[in-house]
Amino acid sequence: MILKEDHVDLETAKGTMRTYRVRPAHGGKMPGLVLFSEIFQVTGPILRTARLLASQGYIVAVPEIFHEFEPLGAAFPYTPEGTDKGNRYKIEKELSSYDEDARVALAHLKSLPECTGRLGCIGICIGGHLSFRCAMNPDVSAAVCFYATDIHKRSLGKGMKDNSLDRIPEIKGELLMIWGKQDPHVPQAGRDLVYRSLVEAGTNFTWHEFNAEHAFIRDEGHRYNATLAQICYGMAFELFQRKLYAGEQAASKAGTEARH
Repeated sequence: MILKEDHVDLETAKGTMRTYRVRPAHGGKMPGLVLFSEIFQVTGPILRTARLLASQGYIVAVPEIFHEFEPLGAAFPYTPEGTDKGNRYKIEKELSSYDEDARVALAHLKSLPECTGRLGCIGICIGGHLSFRCAMNPDVSAAVCFYATDIHKRSLGKGMKDNSLDRIPEIKGELLMIWGKQDPHVPQAGRDLVYRSLVEAGTNFTWHEFNAEHAFIRDEGHRYNATLAQICYGMAFELFQRKLYAGEQAASKAGTEARH
């Protein structure tokens, strides 16, 4: 698989949002995925994740989630200083801006001539929460959330009073929720709250908890678990294949049968 990589600068109400794109170079029609990063923005591990997803036959868009606060192209190191900066921006950014960024990224993917119009999303850490909220858009058929932070605390965005739990009924696609049992950022009680909320809303989802800490799929740092990462990405590929490729074929077949 030969990949093509570039970036596009998309306009939002809060300024320009650089969005990295990775896709197969062969052309042809394919579904689109929005990949939401950790608080460190588009780092090496995030780009490698984008390439892994694209190699399965997707156009992957990776927006800079804190574009309001940093120069275009900025990424933070995996250090205490980088962590502090990302965590500060996380609660300085308006909740509505996170949602607008997702809509802009989805609209961009859908506008591309090589995109089938079938859309999914995936995110890691804060990006898992952003993927969760992105799934509230009706165009999203499948969403993967890796150890999504702050859903249980309702603490995303300025004011730290997000409404993600309340908006679960808006999610019409299928969710894949993945957690680490030893993740201090999302304790058992927090995971239980999210699980019950999804069940009560009648959401179509699968739920997996592993014996791992936070950031266990990041291929940089001491918490990386390559075996679990392989399993988790395999589950993500299965979901996207079933909902964005097989789902498209089913919709096309239904349309053909309706015309006869």
